[in-house]
Amino acid sequence: MYTEKVMDHFMNPRNMGEITQASGVGTVGNAKCGDIMRIFLEIKDGIIEDVKFKTFGCGAAVATSSMATELVKGKSIQEAMTITNKAVAEALDGLPPVKMHCSLLAEEALHAALYDYATKNNIVIDGLEAPKADIHEGEEVEDEE
Repeated sequence: MYTEKVMDHFMNPRNMGEITQASGVGTVGNAKCGDIMRIFLEIKDGIIEDVKFKTFGCGAAVATSSMATELVKGKSIQEAMTITNKAVAEALDGLPPVKMHCSLLAEEALHAALYDYATKNNIVIDGLEAPKADIHEGEEVEDEE
């Protein structure tokens, strides 16, 4: 059911934890499945120098959080904006269709953390919209393979 990469990121998550003086923090959740993700960013000079996550949820939620942090670490804010749920799922060599919503939560948590950073610093990040809510229903996502 799960790829080797999903299992690896679930069993050995990267960047788990929190950043106490984070530049930006984003929290999202899916009321239907109970998953909650929080991403912490440390941004200096427009570069994501460090990123951590805390996730309460299934193995796919942990794996997508872990992979999302790996994909954005060391990237510029604009590069981080290009990370989509599909990119997270592809980096994990795929997710079962019923678990694609986990990759969407990872994308949304990242964007919520970037929005928090932008708000705190009174800046505009091209293409970034305000989160719908801190914790929300989340959207069901179809696998686009």
